Amino acid sequence: MTLHRVAVTGLGVVAPLGNSIEELFSNLVAGHSGIRVLPSSVSEGLRSKIGAPADFDGQVHFQVPRLRMLDRVSQLALIGAARAIADARISFEDERGARCGVFVGCGMGGAGATDSGYHTLYAGRSDRVEPYTVLAAMTNAPASWIGIEYALSGPNLTYSTACSSSAVALGEAARRIRSGDIDVAVAGGAEAPLTFGVLRAWEAMRTLATQDPKNPSASCRPFARSRSGLVLGEGAAFVILETWEHAIARNATVHAELTGYGLATDMAHITRPTAEGQANAMRAALVSAGVHADSIDYINAHGTATLQNDAVETAAIKEVFGARAYRLPVSSTKSMHGHLLGAAGALEFVICVEALRRGTVPPTMHLDSPDVSCDLDYVSEGARTGILLRAVMSNSFAFGGTNAVLIAATAS
Repeated sequence: MTLHRVAVTGLGVVAPLGNSIEELFSNLVAGHSGIRVLPSSVSEGLRSKIGAPADFDGQVHFQVPRLRMLDRVSQLALIGAARAIADARISFEDERGARCGVFVGCGMGGAGATDSGYHTLYAGRSDRVEPYTVLAAMTNAPASWIGIEYALSGPNLTYSTACSSSAVALGEAARRIRSGDIDVAVAGGAEAPLTFGVLRAWEAMRTLATQDPKNPSASCRPFARSRSGLVLGEGAAFVILETWEHAIARNATVHAELTGYGLATDMAHITRPTAEGQANAMRAALVSAGVHADSIDYINAHGTATLQNDAVETAAIKEVFGARAYRLPVSSTKSMHGHLLGAAGALEFVICVEALRRGTVPPTMHLDSPDVSCDLDYVSEGARTGILLRAVMSNSFAFGGTNAVLIAATAS
């Protein structure tokens, strides 16, 4: 079987730090934070009142009748995908729909529709809910709407593996491209978890960060001794993947090549990560890419700022990269854009592609005092520019144990 190279030809985001790639990456390089105190309509009664919202108003993009069927997560997905498609300069009217697929990662589904429906039933004691509640709330709605929007009749798949969902979506799409099953994939993730019900549920797990009383935007501190947990964010990130031959034939701009995808599962506990499981996923990605660990020049860490994950991920990186781990730039951009759950992997892969293109490594912010168990080069002094990057790695690890790692390399 002929294996095809996987070209990344389009990037699109709706993110806490920007609604364009340029705006997003510029804010990351500048060390700006998208984390802030949430409106009282969402946060009243919560201990942790912070989040990373996207600057997005669905009414700007959709007519009111359609909005009734679209949860915020689907709105974000449709606009994120549209921006990736525009960046790729691809017209699906010129493509065979059956040779084009949609692959989306989403962890919480239509959280707003679910929250609203339950509030109507239990708080309002009504016997009726909105007629489109099921359609708006179902986890595969974002992927379905994208497929309908562009008449794509190839595989339409949704992956829900918690925080690694969209990394899995990109990796599985790449496998379909590589095998020649399809020519083009719209792949990414979307999440809109900033509802009272979701925030309260995460708060109950004691995984959310304590708000910094002096500077709420600095509340997410990956790898720091003072880290207290993650900060939930919302948004969408999408890429267009194509076989290399297809991209070249239509004279597309190739931003990068998706060369590696590794998948491994922790089996010890549903919420406790292991260095072995994370290291296995990184090794699998290296094998998939056909490269040695020395070829990786930057890692965008999962880096959630939870006590367990950061120390475990540090140990896993050391296990895979050995002594070179100490000379390898590693950063967690979640310190600025928060944790987008099912959309995190896709957003961080997009950031990796931009880092690769620009020769710039974004920083880990708010790391004033590292944990003694977190002793790698976390780029805490600010962004590094003018760096030769050949290949970069994006780590996504999840509750439930599904660990997914992606590798992107320069287009050549």
